[in-house]
Amino acid sequence: MQHRPVKRSILRLKAGKWWFTNKRRMKWLLSGTKLAKIRKEQSLPYVVYTHATPLMRQLRNVEMWLQTNKVINLRLAAEKLNGIVLMPGETFSYWRAIGKPTRQKGYVDGMILFYGTYKTGVGGGLCQMSNLIYWMTLHTPLQVVERHRHSYDVFPDAGRTQPFGSGATCAYNYLDLQIYNPTEEPYQLVVGLTEDKLVGEWRSSLPVKYRYEVFEKDHRIELKPWGGYIRSNAIYRRKYAQEEGDMLGEEYITGNEAIMMYAPLLEQS
Repeated sequence: MQHRPVKRSILRLKAGKWWFTNKRRMKWLLSGTKLAKIRKEQSLPYVVYTHATPLMRQLRNVEMWLQTNKVINLRLAAEKLNGIVLMPGETFSYWRAIGKPTRQKGYVDGMILFYGTYKTGVGGGLCQMSNLIYWMTLHTPLQVVERHRHSYDVFPDAGRTQPFGSGATCAYNYLDLQIYNPTEEPYQLVVGLTEDKLVGEWRSSLPVKYRYEVFEKDHRIELKPWGGYIRSNAIYRRKYAQEEGDMLGEEYITGNEAIMMYAPLLEQS
């Protein structure tokens, strides 16, 4: 990413959204992909990976009512996602499982990242759920077949415990998160909210054979000729035998580039 960010007109943005939304709808109609649809209240017996993220964060120049509304939206989405079983050969689609967030369904205005800043919109804040699911999936044998990275790095790293770029942005319906099950066992997504955290698990019908370590390489912050900073890295993971602990291999997952919307905290030499 070498060029200066381009500001689009409102008309151009609306036309683009219309085009990509309808392109996705046609893909849904014509695709032969077998989607995960079964939901079970009873959890599969074995936890493959679990993770939790805080519901409330004090973000720079962001009013807390947006965080409160986000919790409402996450709770509604969790009701649709919790218990979904991903059978062998099936694909999980984030938006096909949740559906379109609307006021009629109870969704409220929350924060939506938009061209390096944020705006309010119905269903805002659901990226926290897609981030959680993506991060958990990287610690399983499941395959991420569609994931979209954030183009802007909007907020500083205060409190961040995961590598930069380890999330998945979402926008109904054209920015989806899709996960394929190439194994011979069913996997189940379990998500919910506690008093202060969004929690999730991937569970399976059999004990796990492997564990995964996700990490970054080549993390850089570069000043570009147009005066802005670009942050980039590569996400990798190592695979270990669960019982013996031997490392079985290392693989590249994805690369990230984002325009920084705050002054980088450069270390003093």
